[in-house]
Amino acid sequence: MPPRINLPPLTRFLLGFLVGLSVLTGALRYRQWNAQHGAGDNRREPSSEPSSIVVPLLTIVPQLSLFYPWVFVVATLVEQNLFTLAITAATIFYGGKYLERAWGSPEFAKFVLVVSVVPNLSAFATYILWFAVTGDVVRSYVLNPPQNPASLNEPKKGADAGDRMTTICGGVALQAGFLVAFKQLVPEHTVTIAKGIIRVRVKHFPALFLLTTTMSGIIFGTDVAAFLAWYGFLSSWTFLRFYKTSYPDLSTSQQTLKGDASETFAFAYFFPEVLHGPISTISDSIYNILVALRICTPFSAFDISAGNSRAEARGEAGLPSLLMNNRTAGGGLPGSARAEAERRRALALKALDQRLHAATSKAQSAGQATVSTMGGGSSVLGETNFNPEGHEEREGAGGGGGGGGDQSSSHS
Repeated sequence: MPPRINLPPLTRFLLGFLVGLSVLTGALRYRQWNAQHGAGDNRREPSSEPSSIVVPLLTIVPQLSLFYPWVFVVATLVEQNLFTLAITAATIFYGGKYLERAWGSPEFAKFVLVVSVVPNLSAFATYILWFAVTGDVVRSYVLNPPQNPASLNEPKKGADAGDRMTTICGGVALQAGFLVAFKQLVPEHTVTIAKGIIRVRVKHFPALFLLTTTMSGIIFGTDVAAFLAWYGFLSSWTFLRFYKTSYPDLSTSQQTLKGDASETFAFAYFFPEVLHGPISTISDSIYNILVALRICTPFSAFDISAGNSRAEARGEAGLPSLLMNNRTAGGGLPGSARAEAERRRALALKALDQRLHAATSKAQSAGQATVSTMGGGSSVLGETNFNPEGHEEREGAGGGGGGGGDQSSSHS
């Protein structure tokens, strides 16, 4: 019997839209390319490829996308080749499944929306600014747009024949955002590659991802991916740091918190230790400006303490095996699903035991105070109950004295 794939609803929806929109975009590009390069059409360049065709209805083309505002949402789920489609699909399948179960569908939906729309808008504005500074029409295409939209996809002659207009799309921003989320949830989890030869902690992945995409943009000209990676990183960190709602768990006793004020999730901690000083100085200055403008709310000492306790608990919990590889000997080696489940269970039991001890101590203290109060009341009642006996004794003694006086009186 084949294994059943159990995915949360939003993750399933994103996967379906990713495949559907990518296939639709590819089909539209190929259809338009085939129409331009049909038999007997000698006006077209035979060397042009379908990848040079733009689809402004589903992807972002600077200025043209102003007429199609929905592309700022859907362009994240449009990939232009099978390789990037496979990477983004794996990102959503594994990362989305974990994050949606950890946060819940509503919070996961907010996160995906922020990490999709904000980087797309930022990259769009970047290329508009790029044209304003450099005048590069191919990069931004904001100067004298043609009256006939079909001419957008006509190949160019001469030296500019290999140029392509910028198309902003793809899940690079989503990948960067997921890495930031994993850095928040399981920073100390170690990922082993090539049978343990390479071991990297999750907290280092965002910096490695940014370095890779930046170098690729400089060397290979994939500047769109570099911009999307940086904007996805910044938007996801800002959302998780200041705005995401966090609900109470077993590791803490406080109520709902907004953002993550833990020290290990500060902006400087995403980069090598030698850069912490200058990055902290710059980020603190920007933060103070945002607080002065009332865009961000400053964290209290309680928020920082609660954030640190949650970060410590998350670090002890670890990351469950996403691949569910049960073929390891014994099934309980570190990194396997069973070992992760045992660590989580031990953490939950430890936190529950601490709460039970605290509740028991409070109950015992309250009980002792009640018993002492009741004991004091019973002594008063005892004295009241025994007062009549003492009163009778005193009366008897007083009566005897009175009788003696009568006798003496009669005697006299």
